Amino acid sequence: MAHGILSMNADDGADAGGERRRQVVVRRAVPRDAAAIARVYVESWRTTYAGIIPAAYLDRLSRERQTRGWRRQIGVPGNVTLVAEVPEAGVIGFANGGPERSGNRNWFAELYVLYLLDAHQRHGVGRQLVTAFAAQLADIGLLRMLVWVLAENPARGFYQSLGGQLIGERFTEVGGAKLTEVAYGWRDVRLLVPAPQAI
Repeated sequence: MAHGILSMNADDGADAGGERRRQVVVRRAVPRDAAAIARVYVESWRTTYAGIIPAAYLDRLSRERQTRGWRRQIGVPGNVTLVAEVPEAGVIGFANGGPERSGNRNWFAELYVLYLLDAHQRHGVGRQLVTAFAAQLADIGLLRMLVWVLAENPARGFYQSLGGQLIGERFTEVGGAKLTEVAYGWRDVRLLVPAPQAI
Protein backbone atom coordinates (compact mmCIF):
# COMPACT_ATOMS: atom_id res chain seq x y z
CA MET A 1 0.00 0.00 0.00
CA ALA A 2 1.07 3.59 -0.51
CA HIS A 3 2.76 5.32 2.40
CA GLY A 4 0.29 6.32 5.12
CA ILE A 5 -2.61 4.23 3.79
CA LEU A 6 -3.93 1.86 6.47
CA SER A 7 -6.89 0.29 4.71
CA MET A 8 -8.68 0.41 1.41
CA ASN A 9 -12.19 -0.68 0.55
CA ALA A 10 -11.96 -1.44 -3.15
CA ASP A 11 -15.42 -2.96 -3.58
CA ASP A 12 -16.56 -2.02 -7.08
CA GLY A 13 -19.96 -3.62 -6.72
CA ALA A 14 -23.27 -1.81 -6.56
CA ASP A 15 -25.19 -0.78 -3.47
CA ALA A 16 -28.89 -1.42 -2.89
CA GLY A 17 -29.81 1.60 -5.00
CA GLY A 18 -27.81 0.37 -7.97
CA GLU A 19 -25.09 3.00 -7.61
CA ARG A 20 -21.47 1.92 -7.88
CA ARG A 21 -19.71 1.92 -4.55
CA ARG A 22 -16.70 4.20 -4.30
CA GLN A 23 -13.27 3.28 -3.09
CA VAL A 24 -12.71 4.45 0.48
CA VAL A 25 -9.15 4.93 1.67
CA VAL A 26 -8.29 5.21 5.37
CA ARG A 27 -4.94 6.78 6.17
CA ARG A 28 -3.16 8.74 8.87
CA ALA A 29 -4.06 12.41 8.91
CA VAL A 30 -1.47 15.08 8.13
CA PRO A 31 -1.66 18.79 9.06
CA ARG A 32 -3.05 19.78 5.65
CA ASP A 33 -6.15 17.65 6.45
CA ALA A 34 -7.13 19.97 9.31
CA ALA A 35 -9.63 22.05 7.32
CA ALA A 36 -11.34 18.96 5.90
CA ILE A 37 -11.53 17.38 9.36
CA ALA A 38 -13.01 20.62 10.73
CA ARG A 39 -15.69 20.57 8.01
CA VAL A 40 -16.67 17.00 8.87
CA TYR A 41 -16.66 17.80 12.59
CA VAL A 42 -18.93 20.83 12.32
CA GLU A 43 -21.35 19.30 9.80
CA SER A 44 -21.56 16.05 11.76
CA TRP A 45 -22.29 17.82 15.03
CA ARG A 46 -25.07 19.82 13.39
CA THR A 47 -26.76 16.75 11.89
CA THR A 48 -26.10 14.23 14.67
CA TYR A 49 -26.90 16.42 17.66
CA ALA A 50 -29.81 18.46 16.31
CA GLY A 51 -32.52 18.29 18.97
CA ILE A 52 -30.03 16.99 21.55
CA ILE A 53 -27.62 19.92 21.93
CA PRO A 54 -29.09 23.47 21.82
CA ALA A 55 -29.26 24.90 18.30
CA ALA A 56 -27.56 28.12 19.39
CA TYR A 57 -24.47 26.15 20.43
CA LEU A 58 -24.40 24.20 17.16
CA ASP A 59 -24.82 27.41 15.15
CA ARG A 60 -21.76 28.90 16.85
CA LEU A 61 -19.45 26.05 15.85
CA SER A 62 -16.65 27.52 13.78
CA ARG A 63 -14.78 25.71 11.02
CA GLU A 64 -11.92 28.19 11.37
CA ARG A 65 -11.52 27.51 15.10
CA GLN A 66 -11.82 23.77 14.56
CA THR A 67 -9.22 23.91 11.79
CA ARG A 68 -6.73 25.55 14.13
CA GLY A 69 -7.49 23.02 16.84
CA TRP A 70 -7.16 19.98 14.60
CA ARG A 71 -3.94 21.26 13.08
CA ARG A 72 -2.50 21.20 16.60
CA GLN A 73 -4.14 17.90 17.54
CA ILE A 74 -2.75 16.00 14.57
CA GLY A 75 0.77 16.66 15.86
CA VAL A 76 0.17 15.61 19.49
CA PRO A 77 2.52 12.73 20.42
CA GLY A 78 0.67 9.53 21.32
CA ASN A 79 -2.52 10.56 19.54
CA VAL A 80 -3.74 8.89 16.37
CA THR A 81 -5.89 10.75 13.83
CA LEU A 82 -7.17 8.84 10.82
CA VAL A 83 -9.17 10.12 7.86
CA ALA A 84 -11.42 8.30 5.42
CA GLU A 85 -11.55 9.76 1.94
CA VAL A 86 -12.98 9.06 -1.48
CA PRO A 87 -11.62 10.47 -4.73
CA GLU A 88 -14.82 12.33 -5.60
CA ALA A 89 -15.42 14.04 -2.24
CA GLY A 90 -12.13 14.08 -0.35
CA VAL A 91 -12.29 13.52 3.42
CA ILE A 92 -15.70 12.16 4.45
CA GLY A 93 -14.93 11.03 8.00
CA PHE A 94 -12.26 10.78 10.66
CA ALA A 95 -11.35 9.16 13.95
CA ASN A 96 -9.10 10.43 16.71
CA GLY A 97 -7.89 8.78 19.87
CA GLY A 98 -5.02 7.97 22.17
CA PRO A 99 -4.38 7.14 25.83
CA GLU A 100 -7.41 6.78 28.11
CA ARG A 101 -7.97 10.24 29.58
CA SER A 102 -9.51 9.70 33.01
CA GLY A 103 -6.75 7.61 34.54
CA ASN A 104 -8.86 4.44 34.70
CA ARG A 105 -6.27 1.67 34.88
CA ASN A 106 -8.66 -0.93 33.49
CA TRP A 107 -8.60 0.76 30.08
CA PHE A 108 -5.45 1.72 28.23
CA ALA A 109 -6.73 3.53 25.15
CA GLU A 110 -9.70 5.67 24.16
CA LEU A 111 -11.40 6.47 20.89
CA TYR A 112 -12.03 10.15 21.49
CA VAL A 113 -14.15 10.96 18.43
CA LEU A 114 -15.53 9.30 15.31
CA TYR A 115 -17.47 11.40 12.81
CA LEU A 116 -18.76 10.85 9.28
CA LEU A 117 -20.67 13.10 6.95
CA ASP A 118 -24.31 12.06 7.05
CA ALA A 119 -24.43 11.04 3.37
CA HIS A 120 -21.63 8.52 3.93
CA GLN A 121 -22.99 6.82 7.05
CA ARG A 122 -24.30 3.24 7.08
CA HIS A 123 -21.93 2.19 4.28
CA GLY A 124 -19.21 0.55 6.38
CA VAL A 125 -16.90 3.57 6.58
CA GLY A 126 -17.24 3.93 10.34
CA ARG A 127 -16.37 0.27 10.78
CA GLN A 128 -13.35 0.75 8.51
CA LEU A 129 -12.12 3.67 10.63
CA VAL A 130 -12.59 1.83 13.93
CA THR A 131 -10.86 -1.27 12.56
CA ALA A 132 -7.88 0.78 11.38
CA PHE A 133 -7.69 2.59 14.73
CA ALA A 134 -7.83 -0.72 16.62
CA ALA A 135 -5.03 -2.09 14.45
CA GLN A 136 -2.86 0.89 15.37
CA LEU A 137 -3.48 0.21 19.06
CA ALA A 138 -2.79 -3.51 18.71
CA ASP A 139 0.52 -2.77 17.02
CA ILE A 140 1.76 -0.95 20.12
CA GLY A 141 0.20 -3.34 22.64
CA LEU A 142 -2.71 -1.16 23.83
CA LEU A 143 -5.39 -3.85 23.79
CA ARG A 144 -8.13 -2.41 26.02
CA MET A 145 -10.11 0.45 24.50
CA LEU A 146 -13.19 2.44 25.42
CA VAL A 147 -15.30 5.16 23.82
CA TRP A 148 -17.72 7.63 25.38
CA VAL A 149 -20.86 8.54 23.44
CA LEU A 150 -23.93 10.61 24.24
CA ALA A 151 -26.73 8.34 25.42
CA GLU A 152 -29.13 10.11 23.06
CA ASN A 153 -26.84 9.71 20.06
CA PRO A 154 -28.86 7.68 17.53
CA ALA A 155 -25.65 6.02 16.35
CA ARG A 156 -24.64 4.55 19.74
CA GLY A 157 -25.86 1.14 18.60
CA PHE A 158 -22.98 1.13 16.12
CA TYR A 159 -20.54 0.46 18.95
CA GLN A 160 -22.69 -2.38 20.25
CA SER A 161 -22.70 -3.89 16.77
CA LEU A 162 -18.90 -3.94 16.92
CA GLY A 163 -18.96 -5.91 20.16
CA GLY A 164 -18.55 -3.01 22.58
CA GLN A 165 -19.79 -3.77 26.10
CA LEU A 166 -21.61 -1.11 28.10
CA ILE A 167 -19.20 -0.31 30.95
CA GLY A 168 -20.06 3.07 32.41
CA GLU A 169 -22.12 6.22 32.56
CA ARG A 170 -21.39 9.84 33.42
CA PHE A 171 -22.97 13.25 33.14
CA THR A 172 -21.77 16.22 31.13
CA GLU A 173 -23.00 19.65 30.04
CA VAL A 174 -22.79 21.05 26.51
CA GLY A 175 -24.20 24.43 25.57
CA GLY A 176 -26.20 24.56 28.80
CA ALA A 177 -27.83 21.16 28.19
CA LYS A 178 -27.29 18.49 30.85
CA LEU A 179 -26.57 15.23 29.07
CA THR A 180 -25.69 11.63 29.83
CA GLU A 181 -22.73 9.85 28.27
CA VAL A 182 -22.29 6.09 28.19
CA ALA A 183 -19.08 4.16 27.66
CA TYR A 184 -18.51 1.07 25.55
CA GLY A 185 -15.40 -1.01 26.01
CA TRP A 186 -13.41 -3.71 24.23
CA ARG A 187 -11.06 -5.82 26.34
CA ASP A 188 -9.08 -6.95 23.30
CA VAL A 189 -9.05 -4.66 20.26
CA ARG A 190 -7.49 -7.45 18.21
CA LEU A 191 -11.01 -8.85 17.92
CA LEU A 192 -11.89 -5.78 15.84
CA VAL A 193 -9.06 -6.39 13.37
CA PRO A 194 -9.82 -8.82 10.53
CA ALA A 195 -7.37 -11.67 10.10
CA PRO A 196 -5.07 -11.25 7.08
CA GLN A 197 -6.44 -12.89 3.98
CA ALA A 198 -4.49 -15.80 2.54
CA ILE A 199 -2.67 -15.04 -0.69
